[in-house]
Amino acid sequence: MKILMVNKFLYPAGGAETYVFKLGKYWETHGHEVEYFGMYHPDNIVGNRWNLCTGAMDFHKKGISSYFTNPFKIIYSMEAKKKMGIILNEFQPDVIHMNNFNYQLTPSILLAIEKYRKKMKKPVKVIYSAHDPQLVCPNHYMYRPKLRQICDRCLSGGGFGNCIQGRCIHNSLMKSVLGTLEALYWNGRKVYRNIDVIVCPSTFMKVKLDTNPILAERTVMLRNFVEPVVPKQEQNGKYVLYFGRYSEEKGIRTLLEVCRQLPQIPFVFAGSGPLEPVIAGFDNVKNVGFLKGKTLEEMIQGARFSVCPSECNENCPFSVIESMMNGTPVLGCDRGGVPELIEDGRTGWLFSAGDVRILKNKIESIWNSNEPELFGEVCKKVKFDSLEEYGEKMNRIYFEQTK
Repeated sequence: MKILMVNKFLYPAGGAETYVFKLGKYWETHGHEVEYFGMYHPDNIVGNRWNLCTGAMDFHKKGISSYFTNPFKIIYSMEAKKKMGIILNEFQPDVIHMNNFNYQLTPSILLAIEKYRKKMKKPVKVIYSAHDPQLVCPNHYMYRPKLRQICDRCLSGGGFGNCIQGRCIHNSLMKSVLGTLEALYWNGRKVYRNIDVIVCPSTFMKVKLDTNPILAERTVMLRNFVEPVVPKQEQNGKYVLYFGRYSEEKGIRTLLEVCRQLPQIPFVFAGSGPLEPVIAGFDNVKNVGFLKGKTLEEMIQGARFSVCPSECNENCPFSVIESMMNGTPVLGCDRGGVPELIEDGRTGWLFSAGDVRILKNKIESIWNSNEPELFGEVCKKVKFDSLEEYGEKMNRIYFEQTK
């Protein structure tokens, strides 16, 4: 079987990329032919034999000139559409597995797929893994940054114009206008009908995408996989761990305020992001940077417990799953798909996201209790799909859609 993996980033940028690379490697080790399509970046670790990728685009770039230099490339990319068409004609895949594509690759690549299908008259099927609610929320976090509040107004009948009103994309009016235009244009063209199956890693995600009738016909829930590990034998952690992106929506400022109020408790932050300079000002916070592989496993296993303080709606965060797999319980926010992963009072704890007082009291109480040891033993018994098990389930989705 020929599989084309599509993702805007082809270098290790986050959880979506971890998913894409590991799943792609799984298909290759099982005898399938895999090619990748995305943006150019000097750190790309995968690609395709024709060296086709789109030019780099940084939606985070500041400066008024950046908004007016080909602004509509964010909405419609002739380059991405053309190059996708070339790869389809050359590679002739059986399955196209879409991941993150909005704003950089743009949904215009779905038009290339539609054209190719009509031309070839063969059952080329399109699978989309929904790493976020981008298809129903221009912000893709369901989060208003200025107010630091979750929001579902675009989903609940208010329309995509709410994104402009709330300046929901990077707290920028111009970016929010462009994001709104993108959502209105592609939903108006009903382009997402070209997707056959939408794989949702959480029930939360499925419920949100199902608010769109076109998407609701296509969604299935399949929890993310995690690599099996040998968890620590004893829970003797000496710090509280946060690992992930250092950004506003992840609740970093709230967590740092708690760190300031609890100078007697050591915290370790593992990751990177725009708020990294702020972390340097805390004596009881050690920033070890972005970690992966065995080094990350050892850091997780050395923690008394980990914290997922996100103030946006998380989907199925790898940080929660990986922590539990390593025998480390999680104090998680009560938003998005996180409550689906944590059994409050058994494998971890839940708290009201964004509330400094509650988070402080929770961390202090847990630190001074024996619950991390007890919950850690339960976490070791929690079952998540391995990559092999997940691949087998995904293979059934592929097969059922291509037979």
